[in-house]
Amino acid sequence: MKYLNLDPEFTPFGEGIKFESFVFKGGEPHIKITEDLTPEDEVMITCRAASFEAFGTMLLAADALRRFDVNRMELFIPYFPAARQDRVMVPGEPLSVKVYADMVNAMGFDKIWVFDAHSEVTPALLEDCQVIPNHSFVKKVLSNFDLSDVVLVSPDGGALKKIFKLSLALGGVPVVEASKKRDVKTGKLSSFHVYEDSLEGKICFVVDDICDGGGTFLGLGEQLLNKGAKELNIIVSHGIFSKGVDHLKEMYANIYSTDSFSTMNNPGLNQIRLDKETTQII
Repeated sequence: MKYLNLDPEFTPFGEGIKFESFVFKGGEPHIKITEDLTPEDEVMITCRAASFEAFGTMLLAADALRRFDVNRMELFIPYFPAARQDRVMVPGEPLSVKVYADMVNAMGFDKIWVFDAHSEVTPALLEDCQVIPNHSFVKKVLSNFDLSDVVLVSPDGGALKKIFKLSLALGGVPVVEASKKRDVKTGKLSSFHVYEDSLEGKICFVVDDICDGGGTFLGLGEQLLNKGAKELNIIVSHGIFSKGVDHLKEMYANIYSTDSFSTMNNPGLNQIRLDKETTQII
């Protein structure tokens, strides 16, 4: 397998095919593959879709590869854009994730790899999609901890199914359930609740797929501390951190994320690189 790494800072499986890219003055992205490929080649595009420009460049790259008549074309897009917009909550909104999925499907990939999908909607919409669980990533994080006092915290009901599978993969680490309410019109969070009488002496790891502004983790963290938690930690697969991490560090001892969305050089963040070990892609 050869790799076309569209982000020079994101090379999860090694060095890739040479290419040139730029944006026209009209705003259109452009890419030119400068390495000869043959119909016998198998190529995987790796893409961090942190912007519509990056997503558009990926689509153009796929078309360029098709024009080489490569034997097989795969896509590794760990953070799938609009994954949280997987349902129409109020009239007048689009089903955004389907719009993105339709564009990807139109390129005819033989396999699409997504890391820790937000919900079951994304892989259902994508053709030939393989979801990579967060198990190896979390195992790597917890390898430095004594698991005897560790509990995994599910921030809401939507994460519960995945976190029980994670617990099983880790050998039965206890799970703590929590809930919250969100106003669908404003997005405001409220009514955080932890379904545990006491967390005295426990080291809590709140595990979720995405951290954006961090409101979920702040509201939940207060309730965990009220239950007597000894230490709070965050493990998120996709760290957007639109408000940074300093406000989270006031409450959480450690914050762990992958580099699926961007590369962040922040001393308050433990960023683990996605690679063959954390994705189990051979």
